[in-house]
Amino acid sequence: MAARNFGQYCGVATAVDLVGERWALLIVRDLLVGPRRYSDLKTGLPRIPTNILSSRLKELQAAGIVRRVPLAHGLAYGLTDVGRGLEDVILALGRWGFQEMGEPATGDIITPDSMTMAFRTAFQPAVAMPLPPTIYDAHLDDFALRLRVDNADLRVARLDAEHTETVLRQLPQLVFRSGPELHKLMSGELSPADALTRDAVHIVSGDRALLDRFARTFHLAPAA
Repeated sequence: MAARNFGQYCGVATAVDLVGERWALLIVRDLLVGPRRYSDLKTGLPRIPTNILSSRLKELQAAGIVRRVPLAHGLAYGLTDVGRGLEDVILALGRWGFQEMGEPATGDIITPDSMTMAFRTAFQPAVAMPLPPTIYDAHLDDFALRLRVDNADLRVARLDAEHTETVLRQLPQLVFRSGPELHKLMSGELSPADALTRDAVHIVSGDRALLDRFARTFHLAPAA
């Protein structure tokens, strides 16, 4: 990687040199959710060529951003302390990019890891602080996430056969279904009432008024 450096003694230049290659920050984004096997990363980034994924992982390991970690069944990739230091950068980029997302293109997908980071990006601790603890189950396309909000703390967990056992110890107050159109509710483009009327969100169980609480707690308004 040193052969490609910019020849500038600058923090931005150093950062771009380390994580500026295509796909690198999306790999970091997914690893911020937790360690992932190579196959998990490929599933979460279906358009990345396998040779590019291998190259990026090697580069990120060489830079001290990613390391191999043991799991119950083999090895996976995880972030080092240096890599975890990119969390604020990823969240800030998510907030900035949220303003320019527009409508999803044909073939665009959402994934459990991308939505986990989207919820972490949109979370408003100051709004959540005075509200009662709330658990939301969000069913999004072919996966589901549990969002547990307790004061300024947010915890996001997968709801599926592999991850459910340690998650389903409490019942959710609101269960809803949505997809990429959930972006419109979180941006304020649609009010909770309009999101329900237009079927952008469908409530499975729970008080409809809690959708308003969700929209205030997870909110990223585009810049004026």
